[in-house]
Amino acid sequence: MTTMKAGRINFGTKDFRIIEVPIPDPGPGQVRIKVGAAGVCLSDVHLISGLVGPLRNADAERTLGHEVAGTVDALGAGVEGWTEGNRVTLQAVIARPWGLDTMGVDYDGGWAEYVVVPQEVLVPIPDAMPFEQACIIPDAVSTPWAAICHTAKVQAGEAVGVWGAGGLGIHAVQLLRMIGAGPIVAVDPLPAARQNALQRGADAALDPTDARFVDQLRELLGGGGLDAAFNFAGFPGVDEQILPLLNPGGRLTIIGLSGQPLTVENSVILIAHQQQILGHYGYLPPDVAQIVRLTQWGRLDLKGSVSSVLPLEQAPEAVRQLEEKDGNPIRLVLVP
Repeated sequence: MTTMKAGRINFGTKDFRIIEVPIPDPGPGQVRIKVGAAGVCLSDVHLISGLVGPLRNADAERTLGHEVAGTVDALGAGVEGWTEGNRVTLQAVIARPWGLDTMGVDYDGGWAEYVVVPQEVLVPIPDAMPFEQACIIPDAVSTPWAAICHTAKVQAGEAVGVWGAGGLGIHAVQLLRMIGAGPIVAVDPLPAARQNALQRGADAALDPTDARFVDQLRELLGGGGLDAAFNFAGFPGVDEQILPLLNPGGRLTIIGLSGQPLTVENSVILIAHQQQILGHYGYLPPDVAQIVRLTQWGRLDLKGSVSSVLPLEQAPEAVRQLEEKDGNPIRLVLVP
């Protein structure tokens, strides 16, 4: 039997390792992709640590990896419109009658040499786009894009805060700049992350642990607050720090996963000012295609987003680097 290497996790035991598994065959309506590159996301780190887990099949064993690009390798019965060799990136979230199916959680992902996916997740990419950049468009770029446009509905000229200038937050800064938000305030305790945010288009970058943080933010905003704020950090206490800083009608959008309770200390202000607390997950199918086009036409530059490329066998090392913020990576990418 022909086999391949894959990064597999047992969600029940939290055991993660690189092992040999059979190369999968595509079923009806499915396509096998030869993986060119796969991103390493903080969600993968959280899945391995057990901070988060699948909503269904809690003891399942899966190949991780929900940021994937490669070439069409084999077609299942009934697949039309695709041919072997087509270059694609893969939408990782599929809406099903029973809920959302996420690659690398609910079915096998792309930390492998090959991955089988439903044909509807395929998004074509141009020949000139490197797989290392194309693979991070789903999630690292499309998730903040959808959060900005669909959930928070940010408008040009609105004051926006971005908590967590890592893999998703740094792209949020770029995207907010592109649509005309302003000022854009990046908030991160790491000096390197703040500097990177300034280089990517933030108007200011503040340390949330600084004793003068609130005063600094108020001074920057002329005594006012934020029209929209995004929590990409996923650490306990972030949401509680953000809520008092919102303007009337302000929106807090939570993307980062902490797994901890959220406390609203003053619900009267929340209600009287008609503020909103919004949860955001993933993106819609058109979002990935939009980001591909924006990148293709030079509106968005992802060259600096890939901090390092490692072989698939070094997935545990990539997880360690991201978890420990070793080198302050934006995105680490695995190649089979």
